[in-house]
Amino acid sequence: MAAGLGTRMKSRKAKVLHCAGGKTLIERVVETALRLTSADRIAVVVGHQSEEVRKAVKHPGIRFVEQQEQKGTGHALMVCREALSSQDGLLMVLYGDSPLLLPETLQRLIDRQRATEAAGTLMSAQMEDPTGYGRVIRDESEHVVEIVEQKAANPQQLAIREANMGIYCYRADLFWKHVDEIGTDNPAGEYYLTDMVAILRRAGYFVEAMEIANAGEALGINDRVELAHADRILRHRKAYELMLGGVTIEKPETVSIDSDVRIGMDTVVEPFARILGSATIGENCRVGVGAIVEDSEIADGVEIGPYTLVSHSQLERGVHVGPFARLRMGNHVAEGAHIGNFVELKKTRMGAGAKANHLAYLGDSNIGAKTNIGAGTITCNYDGFNKHPTTIGEGAFVGSNSTLIAPLEIGDGAITAAGSVITEAVPADSLAISRPPQVVKAGWAKKRRALHKK
Repeated sequence: MAAGLGTRMKSRKAKVLHCAGGKTLIERVVETALRLTSADRIAVVVGHQSEEVRKAVKHPGIRFVEQQEQKGTGHALMVCREALSSQDGLLMVLYGDSPLLLPETLQRLIDRQRATEAAGTLMSAQMEDPTGYGRVIRDESEHVVEIVEQKAANPQQLAIREANMGIYCYRADLFWKHVDEIGTDNPAGEYYLTDMVAILRRAGYFVEAMEIANAGEALGINDRVELAHADRILRHRKAYELMLGGVTIEKPETVSIDSDVRIGMDTVVEPFARILGSATIGENCRVGVGAIVEDSEIADGVEIGPYTLVSHSQLERGVHVGPFARLRMGNHVAEGAHIGNFVELKKTRMGAGAKANHLAYLGDSNIGAKTNIGAGTITCNYDGFNKHPTTIGEGAFVGSNSTLIAPLEIGDGAITAAGSVITEAVPADSLAISRPPQVVKAGWAKKRRALHKK
């Protein structure tokens, strides 16, 4: 169910579109459901910002059901009748704002339901303070009699510590047979899904409850504080998984690693690094303090220096980048190349063994193997209207503070003199010099100082 606004988020964005652990809340719940069943058996109830929610669910085959008016949790299921009532088996109800549920826990709920004659099984937990949760009322047979919401509970019921987590697994045939019996006789005038327990009881069936050890796993996100708490848990889970797989994470409480990231054995991740999106990092790499790697492919043996940004780029084996470098999109750095401090790359290919070790901007460039780019070099790739390429051959030497006016080609083995402004092609093995001759005026500085003393 993902139709609500989530007013306590204090946001113009639907609650399920907020992110925890690098994914939207709705993405996480859908991916968990896909671990249990096929896409064609999953329906997402949408309402507020329905188009944006649909776009956030990237898996093909998922169905969407529009809830034009949000009239409660029971109503959200009622609108699914046409989409789901023809399916036999079990009906599981999940919330789009509960990103921490593990597939293993939900599978236990399914197995528990299949092992009994119950009409349904709900998930519950013993809580030190169940304030705000519906209380699970059981009979002498330990079957669930009803769920009593906080506002409707009497003092005796409020003393019950077993709380309803809001996750259900029903026999589909019985659920759809009796769903229309949910009424609106409550202060909010809404259709409450919790009423199904008592409805099935009156029809002669019983409902079970499966307690989970950690109520926090079923946490529903209501505000930014809970969102941050969920994000922290998800990132802790990911770091724990990686460390068990042979990755060293120094001060893991400071590191942010998204769920889809993959990292090879013996790689070291230093404090305050961020590894985001679908980044993959090979074995024996090092990601330095404060570095950010986003949606990039990093091969084995790569070193990413402190405070370096690598985004949407590919780094081959043995590359060294940083510190304080920026690879901002569409770069391919070949084996053994070096990108040094305060160097920025954009849509640039660096050949094997090429070097740009200091203070350079290389945009829309193709740089050959073993070419050296001097400090202060820039490619002038933008003319105010269009971007233009720069091509530099293998084994070339670009002198410090060279300004390369694109479109431009510099041949294999060519050299540009330091401080040159290069506007025309440089043939292979040639030297290009483009700078005014130096003028020396003997004694000029001494005369200037003398004037200022008067």
